[in-house]
Order: sequence, then C-alpha cells, then structure tokens
Amino acid sequence: MKEMPTKERILYAALNLISEKGYDGVGVDLIAENSGLKGPSLYRHYKGKEDIFNSLIDWVISHYDEGVDLKNKFGEFPKSMDELIENSMGIIQFTMHDDIIRKTRRILAMEQFRSERMAELTTRYHLENLQGMYASIFEGLMEKGILKQDDPEYLALEFVAPVSLLIHMYDRQPEREEEVLDKIRKHFEHFAEVYAEK
Repeated sequence: MKEMPTKERILYAALNLISEKGYDGVGVDLIAENSGLKGPSLYRHYKGKEDIFNSLIDWVISHYDEGVDLKNKFGEFPKSMDELIENSMGIIQFTMHDDIIRKTRRILAMEQFRSERMAELTTRYHLENLQGMYASIFEGLMEKGILKQDDPEYLALEFVAPVSLLIHMYDRQPEREEEVLDKIRKHFEHFAEVYAEK
C-alpha cells in the first residue's frame, strides 16, 4: 500500500484530534506527534495550527465534492421521482458513512461558534448548497411535468431541512441509523406523493 503524503497525514491527524478535542484542545505538537513527525518538522509543511485548520477545511470540501459527485448523480435531471429518491439516498449514505465527512460535521458543530468561517461553512453545507442544488433539480422536474408547479426554493427547503436534522440525530446516536434512514426514505416518498404530477 502506498504511503500517504506527509501533508495529508498531518491533515488526517488534525481531523481526528480536532473532532475529538475541539480546535482549542489541540496544539501543533500533538498534531505533529499523531502524524509521525517532530513539532519543528511540521512547519516545513504548514505555517501553524490555523494554516493546518484552513487547509483541512479546503481538503474536506474537495473530498465531499468528489465523493458525492453531484454532477454525475444529477448530470441530467432525474427522469422520475423514484430516480430522485434513489440518487438522494445515495448521497445520504455517503454523507452518513464517510469517516472524513462524519468527523467534519462534528468539527462544524463545535467550531461554528468560534470561527466566522466555520459558521459560514456550516450554513453553506448543511443548507444553502443543498437547497440550491435541489431548487435547480425541482425547476427541471417542473419543466418536464414530473413535479407540480410550485416555488422550487421553498420545496427544496422542505426536502432537505428534515434530512439535515435526522443526520445530526444519527451523529449523536449512531445506533439509530436504521430508524434515521427509514425516516429519510419515508420523508422523500411522502414528498413525492404530495408534489409529483399525477
């Protein structure tokens, strides 16, 4: 197995530590130690903890975009409400089970009150990006006559907000995963039943 590049090893160590102890509970020496480096060696790769943290967030954003691969999942608008539901469930499975994304949600929950950037990212990734993507999808479905004519922004909010709450419940109580996935699917099916053109 190919050895992970040092910069990435540092980011993994930072992700693991900050998701457990919070930003203020982790120092550069601890990150260095957990990535197999001596403290001073870390500075060859990053200027300090804030630089590591900012790089970590950029890395996670890229990882999420690649893992979810929205362009391929929704490259063309779904051809049916069933396809919309299945594609959406695939995104949720990735979001719930990917270790990097799970730990990042934990960091966002802790750090959104410390950092303006984290507050903005939390809002963007837990709501705005998803709402915007689904509003666009719903507009396309309305044009095709698959979805009833309505306000796509509001429908998108209605579609994604309960899912975000349920995923956060899963983060707190992972033993309820089956229940959470069942509720999300039923929410999507109810949405389709109410808003699909008959």
